Amino acid sequence: MSRVVLLRHAHSTANLKNILAGRTPGVVLSAKGEKQAEKLITRIGPTRFDVIAVSPIARCSQTIAPWLSLHGKEKEPMIEDGLSEVDYGDWSGKSLATLRRQKLWKVVQEHPSQMIFPNGESLLEMQTRALASFYRVEKVKGKNARLIVSHGDVIKAIVAHVLGMHLDQFQRLVIDPASITIIDTDNGVSRLVTFNDQNGSLTNEVSVATAVGGSTGNQKSGNRR
Repeated sequence: MSRVVLLRHAHSTANLKNILAGRTPGVVLSAKGEKQAEKLITRIGPTRFDVIAVSPIARCSQTIAPWLSLHGKEKEPMIEDGLSEVDYGDWSGKSLATLRRQKLWKVVQEHPSQMIFPNGESLLEMQTRALASFYRVEKVKGKNARLIVSHGDVIKAIVAHVLGMHLDQFQRLVIDPASITIIDTDNGVSRLVTFNDQNGSLTNEVSVATAVGGSTGNQKSGNRR
C-alpha cells in the first residue's frame, strides 16, 4: 500500500486580494498563510516521507519551509514542474470579480474540460501533467508516505480522477489553503482517505486496507470534509 499526502499551499497575498494568482511573480504567503505554515510543523509532525515533491511556484516552497527546517532536514524536496499552478494566461493576476464577468467564466465552472485560458493552457492539459506527476510520486519505492505540495485546481484535478469523476465535475470539489488530502493506493486501486482537512494531524492517520462493509472506524483522524 502506498500513501500520497497532498498539501495545498497556505493562504497567499493573492487569496487575500481575491486575485487569480496563477504563475504571477511576487505572490507570497500572507500573514495568515505564514501562521498556517507554522502550524504544519505540528500537523505533519515527525511523519517521514520517501519523497517530497513541490510545485516550482514560490508559495508552495514557503508553505513547507517551516516544517522542513525542523523535521525534514534529511529529505531534499524535489521540484516537480507537473505540479505547478495552472497557466491561466491572460487571466493571471486579475481579480475574480473581473473574471466572473467574462463569457468564458461559465465554461470554467460548467465545462472545465473544454476551457483553454487565453494565452495559457487548458485545464485538461493541467490534469494530464498533474496526474503524470502524481503517479510518478506514488510509484516511488519505500515504506513511508509521499508528500506533494501544490495548488487548489491541481489537487482537485487529481482527486477527481481518483474518484472516477469527469473533469467537468471537478468544480464540485473544494480544496482550501493549507488543507491536507490523503490518497491511499492498494493493488492499483486508489482511495480517498482524507479530504480538505484543515486541522487534523498526520500522526493520527493510519493506512487501512479496504474492508468488506467499509472502514471499521478504528483509525483516528482530523476533521474531514
